[in-house]
Amino acid sequence: MSDWKARLSELGVDLPPVAAPVAAYVPAVRTGNLVYTSGQLPFEGGALPVVGKVGDAVDADTAKAAARTCALNALAAIDALVGLDSIVRIVKVVGFVASADGFTGQPGVINGASEFLGEVFGEAGVHARSAVGVAELPLAAPVEVELIVEVG
Repeated sequence: MSDWKARLSELGVDLPPVAAPVAAYVPAVRTGNLVYTSGQLPFEGGALPVVGKVGDAVDADTAKAAARTCALNALAAIDALVGLDSIVRIVKVVGFVASADGFTGQPGVINGASEFLGEVFGEAGVHARSAVGVAELPLAAPVEVELIVEVG
């Protein structure tokens, strides 16, 4: 296994505490050699630093940074369940963007998560992905990200 925590440290990134679920679910579940995370919101210190729809109250660059935070929160959920260093590769990223009417930049927003995972995992971070525009997200979050990862 690789030392992914050391790579995060090299990037100057600390894993946050696992975000507490806001409903009836757990942050991550393992089945076989896959871990599925629940959708992660861009919580920082237990709060959402930005809320609203992208293309209206939230600009695309701010939403892209929030998607990065979502991916980091997903990694924290994986670490709590199986340990970050058990990750073999990132399999899939699913991103949801609360989109104002006419906003079509969902792929660019979710690049915040994808690019971050590439920085951390290199070739093992190359993944399949969906970037979906939605009318609303929980707690008025601008973005939500879930991961599927292969573990050893």
